[in-house]
This record gives sequence, C-alpha cells and structure tokens, in this order.
Amino acid sequence: MQQVADWVRAARRIVVLSGAGMSAESGVPTFRDAQTGLWAKFRPEDLATEQAFRADPKLVWEWYASRRAMIARVQPNAGHLAIAAFQQRHPGRLTVVTQNVDGLHQRAGSPEVLALHGNIAEDRWLDAPRACCTPANTVAGAPPRCAACGNLRRPAVVWFGEMLPRAELAAAAEAAAGCDLMLVVGTSGVVHPAAGLARATHGRVVIVNPHPSELDDAADAVLRETAAGALPQLLPDVAS
Repeated sequence: MQQVADWVRAARRIVVLSGAGMSAESGVPTFRDAQTGLWAKFRPEDLATEQAFRADPKLVWEWYASRRAMIARVQPNAGHLAIAAFQQRHPGRLTVVTQNVDGLHQRAGSPEVLALHGNIAEDRWLDAPRACCTPANTVAGAPPRCAACGNLRRPAVVWFGEMLPRAELAAAAEAAAGCDLMLVVGTSGVVHPAAGLARATHGRVVIVNPHPSELDDAADAVLRETAAGALPQLLPDVAS
C-alpha cells in the first residue's frame, strides 16, 4: 500500500477506472444481481436492449424505474468521496472514467466524470428527436413520449448491442494514454472496450479489488482491498 501511495504522490496525471465494485459498499447491487421480487424471472440481458424496449416499453421502463429508486436511496461511499476530495485539492490531476451508471462519482463531487455507459438518472429520446420533441411537448407516462410524434423517452444508458458514447470514449482513451498512473477499482476487466484502457496506458497500473480480475496480469501492483478501504489511504485528505 505504501509503495502505491508513493506512486500517487509522484504522478502528474492519474486515471481512476471504476466498475461495479466501486459502488458495492454503497449498497448498489451489480447489474446482474439487481433482480429481486417481481423482476426475479427476468434476465437483465433480455431487458437492457433496444429491441426489448421497442417490444414492451412499459416493462423495460418500469424495471429501470425500480433500479433508479434503489440507487436514489444510496449514498457515495468513502472511496467516491476520497476521489472527489483529491480532485478538488488537485484540479486537473485526476480523471474519473467509470463503467457505472449510478452517478455516485458525480454526487460525491467529482467533476467531468467520463461515464462510458451513461447515467441511469437521465433520459434521452429513443429515436432521433424532431422539432416537436421538446420538454414542453413531453407527455408523462411509462415511458414518457412526445405528444406530437409519439417518440419515446428511454434511460440514457448504453444497452447491449449499442456503441459507447464517442466523445466520452475518446476522452477516456486520451486520458489513459497520457496518465502516469491508473487505479483500476472494482472492475472485473471483462467488459470491453473499457477494460482495454488499462492495457493501453503507458503508466503504472494498480488494481484495487478484493477479487481476482482479468486485468491482474497487466498490473504493476494488486491491492486486495475494497474501494472504500483503500482509496482514502491512497488519496489522503492532505496536501501532496
């Protein structure tokens, strides 16, 4: 841990690449563990697609509404807060790239988070919006729709089969290529292209994960710690 803390102090550019384990201590279940009660009979992979939404918009919308309600009840943990505090003390020195859609980095105070898979708290139009697709012309419902053309609102997350947002992915790749140190926190390393960022960086790679990951072989150090346990030690609330 001390060696990694020394690397943090020496690094001019740091990237935190976070996955589901980043939010585990906040009580956010992983995507595939989020099936309880009414939703236990559904596979997330069958709901999180454009095809599923078009076939049964109400079903998919209500499933995401249940996830939104759950996420709204949780709070950023000590790991999120340590990252945000470090960024506030050292503007421009640390970039957050996350695969999570829970918005907890943003709620902790991290600026300009590169959310590769979107944000579950936000919506966007299903089809390319026409001039009539405006907030004032949106009819409430499950899901909401444009009163004029019927275009539906959908969760602003990346579904299976969809491309990651170009701007965020390009910015993440640039940050990874230019960093001295990448902290890979709570990700299994199996979801691409996000997982490829750790192998593309020229800087040191540190894995922070209590469980083995597919990126362990790319690491200069592996800390079998949780995000809330390790990050306050690596990013202490002191000047450096």
